[in-house]
Amino acid sequence: MSATKPLQLRFAGSAASDADLPGFGAEVAVAGRSNVGKSSLINALAKQRDLARTSKSPGRTQMLNAFELCEGPEPHPGVIDLPGYGYAAVPDHLRREWGPMIESYLLGSEVLEMVLVLIDGEVGPTRLDLGMLEWVRHNQLPHSVVATKHDKVKASKRDRRRRDLAAGCDLEPRDVLWVSAHKGVNVDLLRSRIRGWLLPA
Repeated sequence: MSATKPLQLRFAGSAASDADLPGFGAEVAVAGRSNVGKSSLINALAKQRDLARTSKSPGRTQMLNAFELCEGPEPHPGVIDLPGYGYAAVPDHLRREWGPMIESYLLGSEVLEMVLVLIDGEVGPTRLDLGMLEWVRHNQLPHSVVATKHDKVKASKRDRRRRDLAAGCDLEPRDVLWVSAHKGVNVDLLRSRIRGWLLPA
């Protein structure tokens, strides 16, 4: 497959609720545990180093961060980076607000086309990941599982890890897209899928 152009993303602001987000024509949401690599993946998709803030400390994304995809007809679509669930070095009261914020957005958006559920490929699905998957399935939200940090898994263990991770998510291995923001593994393929979800044919 030939290389795809980077997504033409620009930061469009942060919001505490879906009502305060820009009026995008369609949206893809990016969900996952703190430190799963959401910001790094968004940067890789856009081929911009500092578009989304990254940190070695979990929990840096504390609001709904909106990125406009400046492609196709207006109103342009957008990518929404959700706060990471799980451990974060922030006050307890703030962490408790994230769950309702995420749920309100995912259930309230009228233009949500896909939820990317990111799972750390090095760690595998945790209880929190499985809870997120159960929730999006219960609410019949369109979703796709993406395993991050492909480069962190030893080559000799990748086939087994793919099978185990997929089985843990109640999926077939072919239903999980493995990516590496650092090495660029399958970033082109994910760009193509995002364009397919967000842009008119």
